[in-house]
Amino acid sequence: MQVAYYSNYFVWFEVARCDLLRSAGCSYRDLEAAGFMLPVIEAHCEYRQPARYDDELTILTRGDLLSPVRVRFAYEVRRTGDGAATALGHTVHASVDGEGRPARLPADIRRLLA
Repeated sequence: MQVAYYSNYFVWFEVARCDLLRSAGCSYRDLEAAGFMLPVIEAHCEYRQPARYDDELTILTRGDLLSPVRVRFAYEVRRTGDGAATALGHTVHASVDGEGRPARLPADIRRLLA
């Protein structure tokens, strides 16, 4: 169909989320090394216009702290050439420890997202 496969958007969201954390000085690897994981508990994507194969895309990402143990990331996928929004989406994550129990995010991450 010459358009990007719909589930690829969720992969792009993950890459954008990791880039956002890294640009703020805390990689996802650092977060896991500190004993925290952020499993996805909700995911949503609204497809606006098709992204065609070989389109260059820009993903704008914002994180919001919902509670000390929940975070929401919002994504806006735009074609770089014309700026058209191809998709809007969000993911909600729970902060859990190595045992899978809810755990307060570290203070620096909470400040980053507040």
